[in-house]
Amino acid sequence: MESFFRLLNDVFNYGIFYFALSFVLIYIVLGVFSARELIFYKKKNSFVDYGYILSSPLAPKVSLIVPAYNEGKSIIQSVRSFLSIYYNDFEVIIVNDGSKDDSMQKLIHTYQLEQVDFAVHEYIKLDTPIKAVYRSTNKSYDKLVVVDKHNGGKADALNAGINVSQKDLIVCIDADCIIEQTALLKMVKPFLEEKEQVIATGGVIRIANSCEVEDGRLVTPRVPDQFLPAVQVTEYLRTFLMSRMAWSRLNGLLIISGALGMFDKKVAIAAGGYDTSIVGEDMELVVRMRRYMQERRKKYRVIYIPDPLCWTEAPATISNLGRQRNRWTRGTAETLWIHRKLFFNPKYGLLGLLSHPFWFVFEFLAPIIEFLGVIFFIIMAALGYVNWEVFFKLLYTLYCFTVMVSVFSIVYEELTYRQYPHRTDILKLLGTVLLEPIFYHPLTVIWAIQGNFGLFRNNKSWGKMVRVGFNEKDKAKVPPPSPPPPPVELKDKDTPVTAS
Repeated sequence: MESFFRLLNDVFNYGIFYFALSFVLIYIVLGVFSARELIFYKKKNSFVDYGYILSSPLAPKVSLIVPAYNEGKSIIQSVRSFLSIYYNDFEVIIVNDGSKDDSMQKLIHTYQLEQVDFAVHEYIKLDTPIKAVYRSTNKSYDKLVVVDKHNGGKADALNAGINVSQKDLIVCIDADCIIEQTALLKMVKPFLEEKEQVIATGGVIRIANSCEVEDGRLVTPRVPDQFLPAVQVTEYLRTFLMSRMAWSRLNGLLIISGALGMFDKKVAIAAGGYDTSIVGEDMELVVRMRRYMQERRKKYRVIYIPDPLCWTEAPATISNLGRQRNRWTRGTAETLWIHRKLFFNPKYGLLGLLSHPFWFVFEFLAPIIEFLGVIFFIIMAALGYVNWEVFFKLLYTLYCFTVMVSVFSIVYEELTYRQYPHRTDILKLLGTVLLEPIFYHPLTVIWAIQGNFGLFRNNKSWGKMVRVGFNEKDKAKVPPPSPPPPPVELKDKDTPVTAS
């Protein structure tokens, strides 16, 4: 029996070691790829004048679709942000998904809305009907369309927005977001310059907690004072700067963040729109659009943009954050299962041979393996079969690697877009880097396990998310009308700019 336990312990140790080693090596490769791609992107766009896109009659027309459910605390500031975007031809469609708070009342009062007759196309079948469509009596808000519908969930609200939309491209964005004024110009650029058809673009999402917002614009970026939102800043930097740039370069992206994504409307409709039966509708739509293109042997690309384009309110409590991560786990698992045909299927090229297997092993299985590893370790420790010297060396090595990756992501941020110029903000981020593996990472594993249990119980709920609202400097201000177009030479605030 003793020899059996020693053999089992050796198998476990080697298994965990090689899994951790592969994880480390893959993230090193992704980090190197991301760094090279980030440098290339900065050089390529250092001479871009976005004013050409702004003034060009050939620029695609864009519909901004914003599903909103109980967003009364931030909806007015968010709409101000959306209406102040620098773009020539766009519309903002707010879809009130049966909110039970004062979201609709605030919109009607603030933007002087009235119900209008509106022809809604049935591109995608809705689970719950649209009650009414509103437009403003104030010509300053003529780009704003508000759709009031019965509650059907975020995916159904997005499908309703697609049915109402009048433009060529759709941008799906969360209602609790503040979008950069040049975001559409940067997101639409790949649709104009890539040789292959671009079906989707996405950009960096940043945390807006503790930042100052004025007239729907983020004026002072700050690292949040609370630990949970602050550690999510580091987490987002690591995810967006150290991973997605590499997958974009390989054309292997499986996800465009649900907080902000631009899609080819025709392809999205042809693929069937958002799936209302799952909670990971953002990832699933991207995978389904990719399958649609590959099965028809059409060349295409899904592009990731490293510019900070969108700021969102992050969960600030353990309960809220746990519900969010629980939902993310279920959404990832559902998408991987729905599209299990991709798994190591050479018919789908990189999508089947690399992207899907990577997400299955290192996104879905990783927390399960880690959790089972901890349970097994506790059992072996209780039986006296643990080599403590080897254990602590391995633990220290993994801790140092985790810290190193996070520090590199902060360095990437400082060398590129430098959104946090204050020294105290950088010190906060470095503090979260040291504490994250000890206090935060174990929670993410627990939430992932809870998400998997919820998946087996067929839990389809989103969970209640409590919003705090943005830290707006002057809440008494009347929302300004859409600003006039900027000068023709609209410059990137991060780099010197000229023609490409």
